[in-house]
Amino acid sequence: MMEREFITQRIKEYQIQEFVDKTLGNVGHSHTVMKKTPLGEKIIVYASRPGLVVGRRGANIKDLTRVLKKKFDLENPQIEISEVSDIYLDANIVAEKIVSSLERFGTTRFKGVGHKMMEKVMESGARGIEIIISGKVPGARARSWRFYMGYVKKCGDAARTVLRNSTRAAQLKPGTVGVRVSIMPPNIRLPDDVRIREEVIVKEEHPLVQQTQEVKSVVVAEGATVTETPKEEASKAEKKPRRSRKKKEEPEVKNEA
Repeated sequence: MMEREFITQRIKEYQIQEFVDKTLGNVGHSHTVMKKTPLGEKIIVYASRPGLVVGRRGANIKDLTRVLKKKFDLENPQIEISEVSDIYLDANIVAEKIVSSLERFGTTRFKGVGHKMMEKVMESGARGIEIIISGKVPGARARSWRFYMGYVKKCGDAARTVLRNSTRAAQLKPGTVGVRVSIMPPNIRLPDDVRIREEVIVKEEHPLVQQTQEVKSVVVAEGATVTETPKEEASKAEKKPRRSRKKKEEPEVKNEA
């Protein structure tokens, strides 16, 4: 029973995310996160233009809250708008910009749109980007065009967890054109990034040497002790001036004739 509840909850969250994504079109919508709170369901919408999401005097938010409450049976939905820090590192926003450019200018300038978007993404600090545009571009026969720059992981765990992917569709006169964007974000550590730690070697002295460096105690008649180390004794010996031994001059003996 618990597993079914978890599955139904995940399906409900996915449906809400899809509905919000379709409703908030062309406003720079990135993704939606749903959290449960004691007061009700909290829905966080990440977008590049929060002003368009909120609307005039919060009209769009009020309409979206009313629709979510009625369609998905939410008790008290609370919608929060959060702004995306860097829009060119978000695959959903980049794909949406490419789709809006294709719908505005058509398929005649699709190469310029792809190269311009790649340069902006790489200037933002991404490690790599790949853009695939497929459809009837530019002629009547469907084909795929691939734009790539930098380093993009294709397989392995990093490709599934680290790589940011997004797929969008542009509705044009010749037909539907698909856009797929894959961005390799910066400041990530890949499995093949091996770093060697530098070990600090500490030299340990032999126990016999340590015993010789122990403090020597000298007992005085009154019972007090004066401690001196071998190093101090050596320094005192160096400070004492050495007395030069002069040979005794023998008296001269005069032979008187």
